[in-house]
Amino acid sequence: MVATKYLQMIFPVFNTKRTKEIFGVNPTITPVREEATNVKIHLFSYNATEFTEKHFTKVEDCFPFSNTSNITWINIDGLRKEDVEKVCQQFKIHFLLSEDILSVGQRPKMDEVDDVMFCLLNMLYTNKDAAVETEQISIALGKNFVISFQDDADRDVFDSLRSKLRVTGSKLRQTGADYLCYSLIDMIVDHYFVVMEKLSEQIEFIEEEIIRFGNARSLARINSMRKELIVLKRNVSPVRELVNGFIRSDNDLLEEKTTKYFKDVYDHIVQATDLVENYRDMMTSMQDLYLNKANMRLNEVMKVMAIVTCLMAPATVIGGIFGMNFDSIPAIHNKYGFLIAVSLMLFIPLWMIRIFRKRGWF
Repeated sequence: MVATKYLQMIFPVFNTKRTKEIFGVNPTITPVREEATNVKIHLFSYNATEFTEKHFTKVEDCFPFSNTSNITWINIDGLRKEDVEKVCQQFKIHFLLSEDILSVGQRPKMDEVDDVMFCLLNMLYTNKDAAVETEQISIALGKNFVISFQDDADRDVFDSLRSKLRVTGSKLRQTGADYLCYSLIDMIVDHYFVVMEKLSEQIEFIEEEIIRFGNARSLARINSMRKELIVLKRNVSPVRELVNGFIRSDNDLLEEKTTKYFKDVYDHIVQATDLVENYRDMMTSMQDLYLNKANMRLNEVMKVMAIVTCLMAPATVIGGIFGMNFDSIPAIHNKYGFLIAVSLMLFIPLWMIRIFRKRGWF
């Protein structure tokens, strides 16, 4: 960790391609989603006393669980248009929602269509370059079922939730599908703080680098971090409105006692939004700090050059006077004239240094 930290000081960070990735989102252009090569389906069917866990590769294998009295959670990793349309048709999810599921770069939102509550938000991660990566998560809540759609089959934050479902008598097993939906959203929101903690470490490193060095690399890191905070804000801030939609909803799919849990998620997302704003303010302050330090360094250089110029002025004047081509110059033929001139050239600057220090000029 220490070695990496100081290697980052040696090599500059310039990533202009990231700017295009962040700002190259055009909602008027229909994005093309690549079809997943592999689809993994993880199914849980449970109640207080019964529990079933299965893994499938075909969505049709899940259809027998669409009309059971148990709570069913289907997590689909890897999206194909045909599979999504089949699932939506089987579980009576509106085709507009299936379009949202297959969309790319959607803003986090919450909808209620027919007998299904739907929300879309992004799961956040950080890669080895401290860049924020996003994965779109779509969650459909219906009567006795929750279906979640993911792009990446290799990572998510739901492992602890799966472990709780396997425990007989856990709160998840005692509650309905609305509580399961809350738990999924809560885990995604809680993971935002993990991402922000990693970004805060990078911000601390940048601040230390500015104070110690304050070179062009520092400015590049500031710009790079500001881009990542834009991504963070774009994905975190709308979730506040999403969660508020669940709180204000009077849909029969949500039990009244579940509302207080969504209020807890709302508090967390408000806190996360405030932290993002604080990070952005810190980056702005760091940029000002960098510019102020650069100006101070320039002022110090100019002050040193001005002092050197002042100290050299007496020698220049004395040398210029006795170097003039006049026939009669006082003491021009004095045998001690050279020593007197050199002594004056040394004594006057020393006397000037004493005066400057006495007045606090350096």
